[in-house]
Amino acid sequence: MSAKIARSLVLVAAFGLSAMPAVASMKAPDAQMHFKAIAGANLDRIMSQYAPGATLQWVGGPLNGTYHGKAEIKKVWSKFIHLMGKTRETASAIDVAGDAKGMTVTANVHFVGKPSVPVRYVLVYRDRKIVDEVWQVNAKKSM
Repeated sequence: MSAKIARSLVLVAAFGLSAMPAVASMKAPDAQMHFKAIAGANLDRIMSQYAPGATLQWVGGPLNGTYHGKAEIKKVWSKFIHLMGKTRETASAIDVAGDAKGMTVTANVHFVGKPSVPVRYVLVYRDRKIVDEVWQVNAKKSM
């Protein structure tokens, strides 16, 4: 075994890099599950995806504000569901980046209902739970 390979194996063992396969399984479908839960007005499924201390930054529209913790986030999603009901969603430009410490997903998501809402989405995951979320109403999506 070469010294270079031996050093690599030591680094893997020392820094827990063997956890990488678990992270590799975190892909866009994890975020898409969140988008589908929102479109389906499924509050329980939406909330099951958050870490206890999560933060939601809602930028633009009538729900504009910063929401901390699951209780505040649940209130804002309840308002959204009351306003919109069930919608259809389409997601595009989904990008996933990260490592064993966490994942970031960005996407353009269009919720079609009453009214239609184009959103630029950013989700930050740790331990497969959302810790930070940015819902940016993307009124200039066509630009």
